[in-house]
Amino acid sequence: MSEIGAAKAEAAAVDARAASPGYRYYVLGILILIYMLNFLDRQIIGILAAPLKAEFNLSDTQFGLLGGLAFALLYSTLAIPIAWLADRFSRVWIMTGALTIWSGFTALCGVAGGFGSLFLCRMGVGIGEAGGVAPAYSLISDYFPKSQRARALAAYAFGIPLGMAAGTLVGGLLAATYGWRTAFIVVGVLGVLVAPVLRLTVKDPKRGGLDMEPSAPVAAPVEAPKAPPFMQVVRTLAPKPSFWLLSFGAAASSVCGYGVAAWLPSFFMRSFGLSLSQTAWYYSAIVLVGGVAGIWLGGSMADRLGKKSKSAYPLTPAIAFLISVPCFILAMNSGAVVGAVMPGSDPNGFASLALAFAIFLIPTGLNLVWLGPITAAVQHLGGPTMRTTASALFLLINNLLGIAVGIYYFGWMSDLLRPAFGEESLRWAIYTGMGFYLLSSALFICASRTLKKDWVD
Repeated sequence: MSEIGAAKAEAAAVDARAASPGYRYYVLGILILIYMLNFLDRQIIGILAAPLKAEFNLSDTQFGLLGGLAFALLYSTLAIPIAWLADRFSRVWIMTGALTIWSGFTALCGVAGGFGSLFLCRMGVGIGEAGGVAPAYSLISDYFPKSQRARALAAYAFGIPLGMAAGTLVGGLLAATYGWRTAFIVVGVLGVLVAPVLRLTVKDPKRGGLDMEPSAPVAAPVEAPKAPPFMQVVRTLAPKPSFWLLSFGAAASSVCGYGVAAWLPSFFMRSFGLSLSQTAWYYSAIVLVGGVAGIWLGGSMADRLGKKSKSAYPLTPAIAFLISVPCFILAMNSGAVVGAVMPGSDPNGFASLALAFAIFLIPTGLNLVWLGPITAAVQHLGGPTMRTTASALFLLINNLLGIAVGIYYFGWMSDLLRPAFGEESLRWAIYTGMGFYLLSSALFICASRTLKKDWVD
């Protein structure tokens, strides 16, 4: 068979697989697994805060730099050129290389000798993960029709709570038993082993192939449309208020979301008196149960309500954030609530921990409701050939502010408040961060008024 014939045969096989529901959901499952590893490697540092700070004598501010700026700086900026490549070349090849790089650097974190080398290794994790998300958004949008995209993207986002829960549980238990270095090495090697599975079993579908109307006649195979120049994508998105409102709204929520996720393990150990292994079990269960429920709720609600009004996509998370703030504060003060009902009880006893667990499930879920609706909306601010780059521009704003600022902010604020509040300074730092959820809600409400005009079918 000639090279041209082989290429045509491969293209036909890819189109057939993309049309097969079984293969479509297999691809989604693999992408969820990769996203799970993405967040496992990204967030494992949160549960390792105590042993890392003890070994390297770090302040909360320095640890905030490790979890935030070290990872986010290159992760956010390199996502743009990588997305440009992904709109033109194989998205699967790019994701395979990205997975290998970030997993390798995660393993190298386990041999770091100090703050500087660990900082550089975390930068390496960020470099790899820069190619892990935007190409996946684009792949999912080309494997699932418009009527199912928010739910598919929400299902993909299951990787976040699954990865955070796995990172917290596995990282915490490994660190408590074998040390923090072993935790980094084990989870890093796991990702390197999974990379070949992605490359060998997932194919690139035709870009925009499912965006045609169902009644449209099937034409003869034609050359795939070329991706537009980078500046054309910028000129398409920049005049649209919805892009900026959705991006900065997501970024504001991520400042608090990433920050709280990174620092809650330390809060549980300092304020609730839990050990490292106890925190691993306690927090991983909260993230897993609450996170999965919240993400699916957001995606399913947006797909249903979005058929009637595009404003449902940003309004759904806006309402969720308004509900989550008082729930967070109540959960963090469960000891006081139990003490008022049962005077003389242990503020960190079983009743307080059980009540906190139940209440924490609510904001943990609500804080992730935005992922399906907002990422689906961003996919429709430009045409199919610019989706990866559009997603990367969105993620640049979201992650550069959310990760770099969020994790650092809570550590810096904790150190700032320490003279006044001592070991409870982290509690008060988290209180101040709740304002970012309120800001996000306001921006998403504004986006609900402009999205219909900016939407591209």
